[in-house]
Amino acid sequence: MRARIFAEDTRKWFTLAAVSVGLFMIMLDNTVVNVALPSIQDSLHVDRSELEWVVVAYALTFATFMLTGGKLADYFGRRRLFIVGLAIFTGASLACGLAPSAGFLIGARAVQGIGAAIMNPATLGIITATFPPRQRGMAIGIWAGVSAMALAIGPLIGGLLAEKAHWSWIFFVNIPVGIVGMVVARWAIDETRDTSREQRLDLPGLAASAIGLFSLTYALIEANTYGWTSARILGLFALTAISLTAFVLLERHQRLPMLDLSLFGNRTFAGANLAMLLVTLAMFGIFFFNSLFFQNILGYSPIQTGALFLPMTVLIILVAPQAGHLSDRIGARWLIGAGLTLVTVSLLLFAQLDVGSDFWDALPGLLVGGFGMALAMTPTTAAAMGAVAVDKAGVGSAVLNSSRQVGGSLGIAVMGAVVSSQVSVGPLSPDFASQFVNGYHLGLYVAAGIAFTGAIVAVLTVRRYRHPEALAEAAA
Repeated sequence: MRARIFAEDTRKWFTLAAVSVGLFMIMLDNTVVNVALPSIQDSLHVDRSELEWVVVAYALTFATFMLTGGKLADYFGRRRLFIVGLAIFTGASLACGLAPSAGFLIGARAVQGIGAAIMNPATLGIITATFPPRQRGMAIGIWAGVSAMALAIGPLIGGLLAEKAHWSWIFFVNIPVGIVGMVVARWAIDETRDTSREQRLDLPGLAASAIGLFSLTYALIEANTYGWTSARILGLFALTAISLTAFVLLERHQRLPMLDLSLFGNRTFAGANLAMLLVTLAMFGIFFFNSLFFQNILGYSPIQTGALFLPMTVLIILVAPQAGHLSDRIGARWLIGAGLTLVTVSLLLFAQLDVGSDFWDALPGLLVGGFGMALAMTPTTAAAMGAVAVDKAGVGSAVLNSSRQVGGSLGIAVMGAVVSSQVSVGPLSPDFASQFVNGYHLGLYVAAGIAFTGAIVAVLTVRRYRHPEALAEAAA
């Protein structure tokens, strides 16, 4: 029995379990805080602006340092960076739970985002290096299913802990899980890194990308607060353009760049990243406004709203691994196209909801959306990572996850602007519900168009790609 547990074929599944635990914690903290915000506000006596930063601080640092985390994982070793990131994240979770003030909590949330940005690219890089090509799609499917499940059940867990225990427990639950994850990772994960002969950090590239992504994410999140044409937002967009242009120029002329721009010369990698950006742009903003619609318009409680998404969650858990396995056999192209088409249909179904709707009216959209997301997300990830050499897996993973985070931030900003364009009264006005529903519907139609564009992009660009190592394995 002991020999079987320590066998190489068994250890790789412990490796998958360890990185999935870390990923679950990262993704859970994207959504678990939202329904606990009123409890945090009452406990720490924070104003509305500070409350927004409790959520924004995590998202900003997560998106900003993602590429940096991928490069560091390739440079110093993926297992080492995974454990370092998990330790930072776990320690910051303790600090969040013990926070005596809003400023302390916001700072701890920013540190959580840095830990997540270090850990997240390493998870996919470890999977790519550990599993052979014939099993990689299934492993990535489990990875993607864990990610989607954490995002989906976050509101339910947050509501339960905030109502039945204390808001601090949404952070304290990370501590034992993180400790176990570090112990298992130390034993189960083999160290891998970029095996190129010469290595060095691209510090100018790191700085330019960090400034560009930070200013872009900040501008997208704050644009609805300050106005899209305000000096602050226009200045941030200008800084984004300057920084990202400088980043591209630096990477084109660096001898050892942080991001090998030739990766985007592979149309499958470029297309999969664009499809990921478009689907998250379509869905993240709608997830946000779905919660507002069900709570503020239909009168659902936070726990009821979280439970509402369970049908979608269950489908994602069941279908995502199978979609990954199927992509190994037939390729990702048509799976992504079909999945994003179903996501489009789901958004159009949500657009039929109104002030008199209930759970049964929402159920068809939840089922179709869950199946479509599971069918699309896993093959998209598998296609992108299949187009990247194993020794560049960390950076490839970071680019893919940056596409997702930037798409999500842009989605919330764009959908917020669309919904706000239809609302001209305050929330206490009798006209607010009808105006909000009109904006909600318009946002859903815009999101459906974006998702269908992603389906077209995937069908036109994604192809089945196999590295020489996969061909050698098949020949053997």
